[in-house]
Amino acid sequence: MKSVVKPLANVSPSPLPLNQHLPHASPLVYGCMGLGGGWNNNGINAKDLAQAHDVVNTALDQGINYFDHADIYTFGKAEQVFGQVLSSRPELREHMLIQTKCGIRFADDKGPKRYDLSAQWIGHSVNQSLKHLQTDYLDVLVLHRPDPLMDAEDVAKTYHRLRDEGKVRFLGVSNMQHHQMRMLQQHLDTPLVVNQLELSLHKQHWIDETVYAGNQLGADINFTPGTLEYCQQQHIQVQSWGSLCQGRYSGADLSDEPMRVKQTYALVCQLAAEYSVSKEAIILAWLMQHPARVQPVVGTTDLQRIAACQQAVGLQLTREHWYALYVSAKGHELP
Repeated sequence: MKSVVKPLANVSPSPLPLNQHLPHASPLVYGCMGLGGGWNNNGINAKDLAQAHDVVNTALDQGINYFDHADIYTFGKAEQVFGQVLSSRPELREHMLIQTKCGIRFADDKGPKRYDLSAQWIGHSVNQSLKHLQTDYLDVLVLHRPDPLMDAEDVAKTYHRLRDEGKVRFLGVSNMQHHQMRMLQQHLDTPLVVNQLELSLHKQHWIDETVYAGNQLGADINFTPGTLEYCQQQHIQVQSWGSLCQGRYSGADLSDEPMRVKQTYALVCQLAAEYSVSKEAIILAWLMQHPARVQPVVGTTDLQRIAACQQAVGLQLTREHWYALYVSAKGHELP
């Protein structure tokens, strides 16, 4: 069954757009890593294609118009099955924003698993992704991981060429701290538009970096100070991967999890009942309440959970409930 979707230009998720460069982007991003039939060498079958159609329909019906890919997801099959959806229903393309990531190369006969942000590999990846996705352009190209050998000037020149050829509209990054973004930005003639980071209620170092500033108790925090502030100052949209914490607080098996996870799950359930929303909505609303206006990436292929996630949009937790979740997931009171 085909989805009935609204034109992209008419989507207005909030009074102030999250991303000034992509003003009609939905507050949530659908992450396509689970499409294509799994991380194996099996071909795409009819079941995989039906799943992709259902996921795209559900996302669009829920007002989610932003789709996140990577050239490596399910060894390229995620992009390919999505491309088959677009090939059979090309009218959908104007209703969605598509971003894909490049730069991770798996071990092969040439070397180990590695990161490659060379001009040659970026160009190759973009052309391959366009072919797989069966689209003429990418709304956003995202550099997937920092490459120690990255030549920022070459990356910028490559992006400018791809943009001028009409293959890519905007450039973003993933897993980069602000020093790396600043180095790259000085060679670009347009702003970076996205930084996708691992942020969640379970992975809290991005919040701890603020709370434990100057405190010895924060000596082991693994998050570069100032990264979120830089993104806010430069109007770079912060996206979060791992947003749903692998289901820890929304129904996953917790038998092997520590007590603090079980207690936080109970609190999420309590708040979901109090706010009359899904557990997923509580988890995502906690993320989205940060002043960086985090845009969560959700990758579930469960259609009901996709709809449950959308309930987070516009949900405002009290300050007390926000801190209660933070402290519960941490397992001890703040300093």
